[in-house]
Amino acid sequence: MEAPLYPDLPPDPSAPRGGQPVFWVGPRHLAGDDGRLYDVVADALAGLGWTSLTIVRGRHEPDEEPEDRQVLRSTVLHISPDALRWAQWGLADEPFHLGGLPIAWQISARAEESSPLAQWSAYFTCDVPGEAVVDFLVALDASNQPASSFAGPGLVLDAVATHGWFRDINQPEEVATDPTFTSHISLGEVPPLIQDGDPRALPAGDDERGLAGWQAWAEPVLGAPLLWVASFAASAPHDLVAAFAASLSSTAPVLRRVLPEATQERLLRAPAI
Repeated sequence: MEAPLYPDLPPDPSAPRGGQPVFWVGPRHLAGDDGRLYDVVADALAGLGWTSLTIVRGRHEPDEEPEDRQVLRSTVLHISPDALRWAQWGLADEPFHLGGLPIAWQISARAEESSPLAQWSAYFTCDVPGEAVVDFLVALDASNQPASSFAGPGLVLDAVATHGWFRDINQPEEVATDPTFTSHISLGEVPPLIQDGDPRALPAGDDERGLAGWQAWAEPVLGAPLLWVASFAASAPHDLVAAFAASLSSTAPVLRRVLPEATQERLLRAPAI
């Protein structure tokens, strides 16, 4: 799917009275997040009954007006009712980077409330489709044991293969790519700083590798900046990653007002009337 449904329409035409038009867009994995990744995910978490907490750090000088206060760091934390899972919006909190892109959402889970550490974490940059992050969170919320995996890694690649993605001919059990060869999902070495509760996930030496985890990314133009990146710790349950993968690779169109500049020419789109 590389040509617009309506080629005479500009990617982001002006709508009457200055409003932005809405399009049905596909494929989903190249549609971006519509500039609303926080709102989409936060609304979904509120619907699931998660509690949100805002933490603001700053500096306030004596006799300084409130509007002049300098905010240095801030974050928003969403916690599930049982406190076993949480999601942190970190763009305002100086996040680390994946593939050159800052992390937007970090999602974690632990086995029991008394444990101070997460068993695993997953990370999503901006422009990951919000629908895929929401479906991942819905699956996480529904899990009775969010820190345990009850399925094998094959479930993840089966999810994308069902939607037409190709398994890598050399690594059919570890790597898959979409039909346009722009988006990829791979089971392999985990990037640095990915938090995992299993000490075996850490490499023992320079020549040794830790446990493998799932990574997904979109590279619209070979060698150009990535559109988005998602990374899952080695202990992240495969069934939850499969929920993300199934949503990411879904052929169902999504509503968008803002299209990523890097993928506009690859998207099918039709006005939502």
